[in-house]
Order: sequence, then C-alpha cells, then structure tokens
Amino acid sequence: MKSIDKKSLEKAFQLFETEKTHSIEIGTTKGLRGIHKYLFIDLYDFAGKIRTLNISKGGFRFATALYLNEILAKLEQMPENTFDEIIAKYVEMNIAHPFMEGNGRTMRIWLDMMLKKRINRLVNWQFVDKNLYLQAMERSPINDLELKTLLLANLTDDVNNREIIFKGIEQSYYYEGYEKEGDDN
Repeated sequence: MKSIDKKSLEKAFQLFETEKTHSIEIGTTKGLRGIHKYLFIDLYDFAGKIRTLNISKGGFRFATALYLNEILAKLEQMPENTFDEIIAKYVEMNIAHPFMEGNGRTMRIWLDMMLKKRINRLVNWQFVDKNLYLQAMERSPINDLELKTLLLANLTDDVNNREIIFKGIEQSYYYEGYEKEGDDN
C-alpha cells in the first residue's frame, strides 16, 4: 500500500474511532466535503475542495467542472428517505465526482452515513464482491437496479458494529486498487 493510501486509511479508521462522524452533515455536499477533507487533509492540497478541472475514468467523463457547483446544489435537494432514494443520490454523486481524487472512498462513507441515519442500515462491504460492485457502478448511470440489488443483499442493521464498519473501510480501499492488510503490496 502506498504511503498516501495507508495514511488515508488510518484517517478513515480515526473518523469512526473518534466518532467525528457525529459532527458531519448527512447527505449534503458540505458533509461529503468534510469527510474528504478529514481523509486527505495532510495528503492532498485539494482535500475537501470541489474540483475545478474536468476528469474522466475508463472512458467515462464525469460532470463538467464548470457546472459542478450547480449540479451539487441540485443533488443536495434529492430525497434520501428510502433505500432507493439514497442509492439514486449516491449514483448521481458518483457521476458528479466532485473531487480530483478519493471520490469512491469518500462517497462510500457518505452513503453508509445516509443509510444509517435514514433507514438504520449500512452496507456490509466485506461481502460485496469488488468486480460485481465496480461493474454495477459503471452501469449505474444507465440503470441502478444492479447496484441496488447488490447492496440490498448486503445490508445489515448492525450499524454500530465496529468490526463491520472497519472491515468495510478496508474493503472500500481495496475497491480502489489498494491491497488489504496483510497483503504484500
């Protein structure tokens, strides 16, 4: 694991260990920025800052930077009262991709915070297959049913279980290409 990734992972653990999540706004751009800033504050000079450049990944172009603030304001108004509404908001935020780096890790924490507050559930990420998840995310702008089905099958009501939360954070970093604890890389 690269130094920057290891430090960010440690910060993600601290975010929950110190219960700083209680001071973060749920479901808002401000809350998402707060999570990103906490994870990357000493690692990136753009920690917590909305990107001003256009970015793409694997041939998919994320929201144009010129309109990003307007898009984020509209996303904030999306409802988040049910599982389906929360996943729809998550998918739209992924399309926006507001940061230069660290979007996936930040948004999965943001998603779990919404799920916990609104429906008293969270995703047990340790059981969500990396390839199935990434494929579902790739297709989610067209149809989010695959993503909903995958995540719904792995919801838990054990929302305060430290092991589930921490294993989920590790899995989230694994999705981004970082090896899990104990791997040689």
